Amino acid sequence: MTALFAEAAVSAGRSACALLGWRPGEFWAATPAELAMALEGLAGPEDARPLTAGEMAALAGAENG
Repeated sequence: MTALFAEAAVSAGRSACALLGWRPGEFWAATPAELAMALEGLAGPEDARPLTAGEMAALAGAENG
């Protein structure tokens, strides 16, 4: 159970940082409902999901390149 929470928290934190520009403190202060609402505002309810590792790498490469 703890490993699943940790994996989900890392994934959600990456999304909050990359998509919303949140800093760690802002992410941890938000409720799960606030995070979901913020992400839905960007993508639409059916499309809201955490970024994959490949998507994050592509974003990092585009930013540096």
